[in-house]
Amino acid sequence: MSEQSETGRDSLSRFFAAVADDLTLLVDLHDRELDRERLILLRESSTEDSLLGFMPPGEGLAVALSLFTQGLTDIPADLHQRTLDLLAADYADIYLNHGIRASPCESVWIDADGLILQEPMFQIRHWYRRYGLVVQDWRKRSDDHLVCQLGFLSYLFRGEADVDVLGEVARFLDEHLLRWISDFAERVGTRSGTRLYGGLALLTAAYLDGLRDTLAEVLGEPRPTPAEIAERMRPKLAVAPEPPGRFVPGTAPSW
Repeated sequence: MSEQSETGRDSLSRFFAAVADDLTLLVDLHDRELDRERLILLRESSTEDSLLGFMPPGEGLAVALSLFTQGLTDIPADLHQRTLDLLAADYADIYLNHGIRASPCESVWIDADGLILQEPMFQIRHWYRRYGLVVQDWRKRSDDHLVCQLGFLSYLFRGEADVDVLGEVARFLDEHLLRWISDFAERVGTRSGTRLYGGLALLTAAYLDGLRDTLAEVLGEPRPTPAEIAERMRPKLAVAPEPPGRFVPGTAPSW
């Protein structure tokens, strides 16, 4: 292997590792309400320059990252129980009781009737099964939940650093997360009770969008338009086979 090829491989491996760490962090932040210990750790170690290992291009990411870190500074250093209760209530409104009507599940945003556990969930489940993965309990957290989808992407980036994997990531983003995450983030950003969780939603959407732009550059393939994605995901009508012709005694077959 040439020195240039080795350098490219090392660069790709570092990229995979950085994105995997970033996605794992996002999974952790969305997975459950932030308790005292995690909040203290975030306050002490997170700045706009240090939170992410990979910084995709885009002004939206910088704005969202700033909002999230400002949300951390909103939290008093003494962390009274009242503050923890406020954050817990905001988390519940977003992820548990639909208090702000911003579901973290894809089906609600994609299904024409806004229902849970619809076709997008089964499509995503098929993706997981291709890699031998299953969610722990789809009744508690369905396959199309934001946390599950981020976890799946993190899993892909934890694997072998290969350009083919990036193609899979790009397709998954196009067909699933990027079809709804911006709407989710906008609603959370405008309706959440804290800048912390509003910033987290916007940060997640901007990161994924910037990551997809980076993949387009690495793969040398432009991003498909929303119309192209919608056409790709449109259910295909099965064409019923024509019934076999009946044999009529005394007649020759027609060719």
